[in-house]
Formats: sequence, C-alpha cells, structure tokens
Amino acid sequence: MRTGLVAATVDIIMAYLNFLRESAAAGGTLLRHMPRMLWRQLPAMASGLCDLCQDTSKAGQLCEDCRALLLAPMTDGSARCAVCHLRLDGRMHCPDCLNGGFAFDRVIAAFDYAAPGDLLIHYFKSRGRFMCAGVLAGLLADAVADAEPCLPEATILVCVPSSRAAVLRRGFNPAAEIARSLSGRLRLAYRPEWVVRTRDGESQTRLNRRERRLHARSLFRCAGDVSGLHVAIVDDVLTTGSTLHSIALTLKEAGAASVCGLVVARTPY
Repeated sequence: MRTGLVAATVDIIMAYLNFLRESAAAGGTLLRHMPRMLWRQLPAMASGLCDLCQDTSKAGQLCEDCRALLLAPMTDGSARCAVCHLRLDGRMHCPDCLNGGFAFDRVIAAFDYAAPGDLLIHYFKSRGRFMCAGVLAGLLADAVADAEPCLPEATILVCVPSSRAAVLRRGFNPAAEIARSLSGRLRLAYRPEWVVRTRDGESQTRLNRRERRLHARSLFRCAGDVSGLHVAIVDDVLTTGSTLHSIALTLKEAGAASVCGLVVARTPY
C-alpha cells in the first residue's frame, strides 16, 4: 500500500486528471475552479500536519490521537445493525431497517458522522481539499480489511454519481474521488461509468427519511453488465440509506449477485 507524501501526491495528481475529465464532460466549465482548488492543496502537502488538529503527522494521514478519537465509537463494542451499520444505542431493532428494509446486503463504514469526523468530511466536500480523499479512503480501506465476512475478491467498485449542479458547485464528485483512491488500496476494479443519474433532482439535505426515499426512486440507472457480479457502492456519508438503496435496487434488477455499501461515515439516527 502506498503511504506518506508520495501517496498523497499521487492521489492529488490522479484527482486532477479526473477533474479534467469531468470538466471536459461538463463542457470545460469546471476549469475556472482549477487555480483556487490547486492553491488549497499546497499548504497541506508541504506541512505534513494532521488534517484535524494540525499537529505533526505523516503526509496524507491523521495523527495517532485523532485517528484513535475518530474510530473510538466503531471499536467500543457497541451494537450495530448488521445491515446498515447504524449504531443502535440500546435499541432492540434498527429503526432505519424497520422502515422498509434495504436492497443492499450490508454496509461497511469507517466512522460515525459526528465530531471530529464530520469536520474532516466538511474540509473535503466544502473546502475542496483533495488530500482528504486519500485519508478518507485509507480509513475506509482499513474498515473493509477488518470487516467480517470479507468482500468477495472479484468485487467491482462503483460510486454514487453527483448531480451536475453539485459537480459544478464543488468542482468534483466526492464519492468518485474516494472510490478511485479506495480502488488502488483494495486492488479492486473501479467502474464509475456503470451507475448513471437519470436526472439531477433536488438536494436531499432538508428532506426527512420518507421524503429521501421517495426522491431517490428511479434517480439512477445501471449502464454496465453486472450479471452475476458482486458490486460495492462507494459514498462519503450514509444518512437514511435512500440513495444507496435506490442504486442497489437498480443493480440487482440488472442481475448483480450482491450489493454492498462502502461509506466513509454513517450518520447516527
């Protein structure tokens, strides 16, 4: 596995190549983001500081203290849903799965979407810090390696496609950057073109659980031959599972043998 400054540099180079590809697909309109986004990466690359506490750390990695704090809720022995990985906090049944069940078979998550992990994702998604993609993918790769049962060796990675409006706003697709980096770490094939949005739709930020599931219906289509394959959908944050459910349903209707969700963060109920 690549580590340190070399890995961080490779991640950023690959991210910008992907950025150029997405810009070409958008008619070149993303190129105006390039100077600003590149400038944001230089201090982090040169500093060798932890993305969370700014203490000394290996380039492209969290310091040991922040990493331990981030992963503590995942390693404290608390009960979690075997399907959607929600922390149950004393509940007998998972409230998300009771609300209708999911088309995906299970979810593997690196950490909970709560402090301090939510700040790391904010830096990545809202401040355009590409170096965080490698950090997040590394944490998710470790979670996948520790998961039982393990992923099938021939699992194919896909990502949740961003809406055109979101790509134009951010300049990149966060899930795609994590998936690309994760593919190299897990040595699994990555096929971003296999899941396509059928329409942009509205932002789900202000929608409740029922509204999110209704909104995600028929939002995606399968553009690849997944017959008999094991597929893993990569995303940054799982909130209600509606988007993951919609894509998994599409993939299974197209013949996928199994569908797993690989998410960096799982939002508490």
